[in-house]
Amino acid sequence: MPVNNLPKKMKCFCSVRHGLAVILHLCNFSINSQKMSLSIAMPAMVNDTAWPIILFFASQVHMIKTAPMYDWSPEIQGIILSSINYGSFLAPIPTGYIAGIFGAKYLVGVSLLLSSILALLVPLAADAGAVSLIILRIAQGIAQVMVLTSEYSIWVKWAPPLEKNQLINTALSGELTGSFITLLIGGFLCQTKGWPSIFYIFGGIGCACSFLWFPLVYDDPTNHPFISTGEKEYIVCSLAQQDSSPGWSLPIKAMMKSLPLWGILVFYFTEFWIISILMAYMPTYINSVLQANLRDSGILSALLLAVAFISSILGGLLADFLHSRKIFRLVTIRKLSTAIGKDTGGCWGGAGSSGWFLFTLRLSSCGALVNFLDIAPRYTGFLRGLSQVFAYVSGAISSTVAGYLISQDSEFGWRNVFLISVSINVSGLVFYLIFGQANVQDWATEQMFTQF
Repeated sequence: MPVNNLPKKMKCFCSVRHGLAVILHLCNFSINSQKMSLSIAMPAMVNDTAWPIILFFASQVHMIKTAPMYDWSPEIQGIILSSINYGSFLAPIPTGYIAGIFGAKYLVGVSLLLSSILALLVPLAADAGAVSLIILRIAQGIAQVMVLTSEYSIWVKWAPPLEKNQLINTALSGELTGSFITLLIGGFLCQTKGWPSIFYIFGGIGCACSFLWFPLVYDDPTNHPFISTGEKEYIVCSLAQQDSSPGWSLPIKAMMKSLPLWGILVFYFTEFWIISILMAYMPTYINSVLQANLRDSGILSALLLAVAFISSILGGLLADFLHSRKIFRLVTIRKLSTAIGKDTGGCWGGAGSSGWFLFTLRLSSCGALVNFLDIAPRYTGFLRGLSQVFAYVSGAISSTVAGYLISQDSEFGWRNVFLISVSINVSGLVFYLIFGQANVQDWATEQMFTQF
């Protein structure tokens, strides 16, 4: 049954699949708020050795005498804050592979619950010592990576081709919402309720989301007890031509020779180069370069993330509109969204231009960032994990390089960071525009028995 001939009422927003996108939005909100909580709470957790850069996130947090404080040096603080990424390189690929074979429901639900419980235990771990807190954060980071990796596998059987962008963007925008809310109220919570409150609140929200997840989310619409017959038929018929059946074996050699896949992976590396710098240094840049005070830098950072959230939602709707009306081919939409999202000219130019940069940057979520769903739907989980490894490697390198350049030359450091970021981003864009495709690759339609 052709997708264009399906009843319009089956494409409405009051549907189980859109409800699934909202639940995933809440899950991503919980994960990102838990990830950022310690960065905001750290100034209130330590004495006079508090790290100045983290103060930008906290928006002039005043210390609460009733909350515990610890004598951690800046070096120890840095290790604690970065420890959440120590296990990130290990989890994505096996998690994506397992999610592709067995489904993502229990991987996402259990991992979210584990991350939320560990968030609730952060105050106890901090009382036990820095080593205990580091171990907890490593475990929490692995659980969070498992959520962010495996969730993509759900859309292989739930997202009709003409709604794929809006559903995925609605879910992923939860990460922006989490950052926005945490930046906006995190400092206030630490100031008025004490720093442990931020972990109790966002950890509790995560637990509530995980309890909501298990009874309402299913890997396949055919097994969902609450979905209507019409919506089930619409989803199944729209995906009838898509070969999404998982396979135990992986065509490793064919993947290594696939230029469209390398185009996506190279783009992930270059995209997360600038994203990592933005998330780590945006408040510092607003304060030191734009001369905003500490309180305004926290609020302005949150507002810029709100701009990115709006862009993410509108970009998904626009991409699906262009695809459904056959105004552009899918590969053209992917490349056009990617090219607009690489408008690095507005980066670091000021508050308004930085907002425009973030607005266009999120349009990439309709381009190369979801392109592996087009070229290899049956290996979505594995390829999502592989792309995350490229993203984490890029983030680790870019943040280190940016910190070194800024510390070596305060006058020209930001300019050098910008020029390097632009060069890397443009090279990634050119590579993707040349080799990117949107059709299912041959190695993704046939069982190839190169073992994993």
